[in-house]
Amino acid sequence: MELLEEQRETWGTRGGFVLAAVGSAVGLGNLWGFPYKLYDNGGGAFLIPYIVAMFCIGIPLLILEFTLGHYTQRAAPNAFHRVNKRLEFVGWWGIILGFVIITYYPTILAYCFNYMGDSLGAIFTGQPLPWAGEGIEGVQNASAYFFKDYLTGGDYIGPFRSEILYMLILAWVLMYFCIFRGVKLVGKIVWLTVPLPWIMLIVLAVRGLTLEGSMKGLTFYLDPDWIQLAKPTTWRYAFGQVFFSLSLAFGVMLTYASFLHRKSDINNNAAIIGIADFATSFIGGIAIFATLGGMAHVASQAGQPIPVNEVIKGGPGLAFVAFPYALAQLPGAAWWSLIFFFMLVTLGIDSAFSITESVLAGIVDKTGWRRSIVLPVMSAIGIGTGLLYITIDGLSFLGTVDGFVNGTWGIAFIGLIECVALGWFSRLDILRKHANERSDWRLGRWWNLLIRVLIPVVLGTLFFWSLYDNIQQYKLGEFLRNTDGTCRVNDCIGLGIMAAACILAVTMSLIRSPHDKAEKQTIQPPTQTSSGRSMAIVGFALSVLALLVFIFTGKDGQNQIMLFSSMALGIVSLLLCHVLLERFDKGDTRPSSFARIGGILAIASISLCVLTILVALSKKVADKATDILEEAPVESADHLSGTSYVILGGVFVLIVFGLGWCFWKAIGAAAKNEPEQQPEA
Repeated sequence: MELLEEQRETWGTRGGFVLAAVGSAVGLGNLWGFPYKLYDNGGGAFLIPYIVAMFCIGIPLLILEFTLGHYTQRAAPNAFHRVNKRLEFVGWWGIILGFVIITYYPTILAYCFNYMGDSLGAIFTGQPLPWAGEGIEGVQNASAYFFKDYLTGGDYIGPFRSEILYMLILAWVLMYFCIFRGVKLVGKIVWLTVPLPWIMLIVLAVRGLTLEGSMKGLTFYLDPDWIQLAKPTTWRYAFGQVFFSLSLAFGVMLTYASFLHRKSDINNNAAIIGIADFATSFIGGIAIFATLGGMAHVASQAGQPIPVNEVIKGGPGLAFVAFPYALAQLPGAAWWSLIFFFMLVTLGIDSAFSITESVLAGIVDKTGWRRSIVLPVMSAIGIGTGLLYITIDGLSFLGTVDGFVNGTWGIAFIGLIECVALGWFSRLDILRKHANERSDWRLGRWWNLLIRVLIPVVLGTLFFWSLYDNIQQYKLGEFLRNTDGTCRVNDCIGLGIMAAACILAVTMSLIRSPHDKAEKQTIQPPTQTSSGRSMAIVGFALSVLALLVFIFTGKDGQNQIMLFSSMALGIVSLLLCHVLLERFDKGDTRPSSFARIGGILAIASISLCVLTILVALSKKVADKATDILEEAPVESADHLSGTSYVILGGVFVLIVFGLGWCFWKAIGAAAKNEPEQQPEA
């Protein structure tokens, strides 16, 4: 085992690293993604699959990325290169998609800056907020202000909305100055930009809870609809939200960990970051729904009742329509609006410059060029590309690109490839031992099983399900065309971006770096031939048989015996191949290629079988749920039920206990002046 020992910039403190990683994980999606998905997928019941996903996928994958970055001391592309030079494209693919995100993420920050300006204007002039209004008229005013007055009104410089253009440039200037001096400066900045939104979020939550009618809003947020747990889509959204919320597979966490000191903790830091991300999302939901409940009460008192569920919209609609309207109903509305949008800026700026840093570090590691040259060029390209999103149809284009990045061929697919690459084409146990030697608590072999088997099956199922949904949504030949034969311009551009990202990733991995001669694989497989070749061939044969059996199960898996036979064969094959690789991790022999290929094919067959079962189940549950809703429409109560209070208390206990345990382990290790050295499992 060979470690990179060259001099590399490091974080000033452990706290700086943790806050920077939390800042990257906690972004705008925590305030408009998580609360809306929780509300729309069973309320408090949604927390069960979400918590399962956080601890079974989110934190284990975060540990994997931290470990690889810390072990290789390189950004994502070179980190994968050091594992296996053929895998470098995986790292490039992730950070290229990350760069696509930071071409439009500053546009959303520009929206926030403009709304902050409107709030300041209302404070200084004493006039109402420009979107203010009561009842239904207020909602219409807020919607018209964002979608018409703000996005398509005002002055233009060519095809670009001038007001947004200036704020877009400001966002990039701020991102530049946050990272131009390296991670030590980032480690200082995040001491302000990460705690500040937490403080403001708590203030908004407390303020929201003191509003009359707030409990009605919280009932929409927390009252569980247990039937939603029987819908596979609920679990799908929960697992997907955890994956995207933690910034996994973008190369961000891997890059940040590459700047850690050699003796820095890995496992405990990942747990702290995962739990903190969950806590931020949950408390943000309380702030939003309590305020919306108060808003609905004010509208009702004015004789213009507005059901909470009619103003809740996912994405920008929640941040720039529903919540601005809700804040406009409060005393001192301009001040609360200013606090809210400043909080969005501080939440978003951390995520934006963290992705920028991962792209920057990848290019610098590959080329050896100076940061002072690469960063200005990146910023100029980012501003130029961002102009696409500030035209009249810019918001629609932004939504399309974001949908592709976070869709079927986007970041979840990269996460799947990442698990397969590191789980089946590297010696995974070396990474586990590396993490254990430096961490406040240790990983068992269950972690190997998660990374190599369970997580790929889950992500594979999500990938095939998304693909299935796309196939069902569009008829053959209509994927990129409207019913009248015209081209879906946004979809064509989005698909083109995804294809270009893949091609560019492969191209970048093929370009020779001036450091290639000095680069060595740090997780080199042994050169000897495996003696378990016959068992590997058996595992491979079983996986092929599993796929063949699945093909003949019939349309929609109508032949259940064949379907479950295929799944059983796939499980046997996958476990056999996993056991073979575990054995090789301990010894000096090279695993047979049949074991690796067999394991990957088994993952595909199991994922397809699970997808078929879940699709059939979701159809049955959807039909029953529709009948129930038609018979007895659900109305929100004015107070939380006992079950909701239990859920609320349970979540807070989990957060407090989880963070308390992590900090207790960290304090115990610090008292010994070094991480706990645990014997290997």
